[in-house]
Amino acid sequence: MERPDQPRPLVLASTSPRRRELLSEQGYEFEVVSPPFEEPSEQKAHVPARHFAESLAFFKAGAIAEKLPHKTILGADTIAFIEGRIIGKPRDREDAHRILKLLSDTTHEVITGVALIHAESERRLIEFDVSVIRVRKLSKANIDAYLDTGLWQGKAGAYGIQDKNDPFVEKIEGSLSNVMGLPMELLQRMFTTWTAKARKR
Repeated sequence: MERPDQPRPLVLASTSPRRRELLSEQGYEFEVVSPPFEEPSEQKAHVPARHFAESLAFFKAGAIAEKLPHKTILGADTIAFIEGRIIGKPRDREDAHRILKLLSDTTHEVITGVALIHAESERRLIEFDVSVIRVRKLSKANIDAYLDTGLWQGKAGAYGIQDKNDPFVEKIEGSLSNVMGLPMELLQRMFTTWTAKARKR
């Protein structure tokens, strides 16, 4: 069924299979274009983590908007934030082990920046969502067993909440889809605002 609230044509600037699934499950129609943008894996929070996530989403969307100025581009980026550190995707298995050890028996934030850009009309809308995650105490065996699955690859914080038999998450406050990489509740509100303003132009 066609969604009247979504921008058309819509392009998702992401290689994330889960973001594609989340959009498709809600009936949105879109194409996928991989952004030529390399994400940093980790850094100190010299800027607020929320702004950092928004900027990554904006740069992803902007890189595609330059090539497809007549289309609405959706960019998103998810990071974990703990103890003043911004944590993105692990570089390798060793890095993933270090990240999971850091997150063990702690509470951290998962932040997703979301950007909509239409270059031709010079429109942009950028927001973020935050979920708070409580992680169980993890043993070395827990971590090694998970790393053996390879599911940590390409995921902020080196884990995926959607993975089967998740050994990590004890409690979530906020949007589950945000932790998966695309806060659908926020996105729906953004789409509604975007299309309403487009009708008034």
